[in-house]
Amino acid sequence: MALKLEPIRNEPAYRIVAREIGDRIIRGEIAVGEALPSEMALAEQLKVNRSTVREAIRVVEQNGLVRRRDGGKKLYVTAPRSADLAKGVQAAMILQEVTFRELWEVLQAVEPLAAEASARNATQEQIDKLADNFERTRYALDNRHNLTELDIEFHHLVAEASGNRALQLSLAPISQLFYPAFYKVFARLNAGDRLLFAHQKIIEAIKTKDEREARAWMERHIADFKRGYELANLDMETVVGPARSEP
Repeated sequence: MALKLEPIRNEPAYRIVAREIGDRIIRGEIAVGEALPSEMALAEQLKVNRSTVREAIRVVEQNGLVRRRDGGKKLYVTAPRSADLAKGVQAAMILQEVTFRELWEVLQAVEPLAAEASARNATQEQIDKLADNFERTRYALDNRHNLTELDIEFHHLVAEASGNRALQLSLAPISQLFYPAFYKVFARLNAGDRLLFAHQKIIEAIKTKDEREARAWMERHIADFKRGYELANLDMETVVGPARSEP
């Protein structure tokens, strides 16, 4: 029997270097807040050309592990922001053809948890931000674009108030793909009043630290997303795509 082998593919040196720098950061050899060694120093340590290090640093910077301060040239090690991580996860979901139903099923499990934790942990400042979002939403019921943006902001604020960073990082890429698509529901249904009422009840529960009520109302709110899709004759099995600005 003939043995079939895949052709050997050599990985570009800069990717190997980028992975090595990233691994050193994650292992804590270069702590968050510390300056990254110069290109020359890294080239000497890793026994590669300076141009290779330069390309590798671009990759590490794109991954959010290093950042320049105030437009300076020196790079400092940073913890990746949720926006940095969300882009990669969103790309994976789009390319793997994840459906809106799959996103909704995750939100059904995680959003109520976020509301419950928010009722337990929210600060007065975070509650005030939620109240401000509610007032702006109340005056945006006739503007479906603003209403969608404010709904995305509401769920972001609830996640932030939960105090659970793992939850926040998990929700960010999913919400950025799922909630903008709800614009189509607002275009076909008069769903603003129902959304506003749910937001009001969730905020009241968070304010009074009623964890059970906050979870219950968020469960109803997320169930309404699916119901809205179905009433608007939209297909939950549609594959998600990149968010686009609506006309």
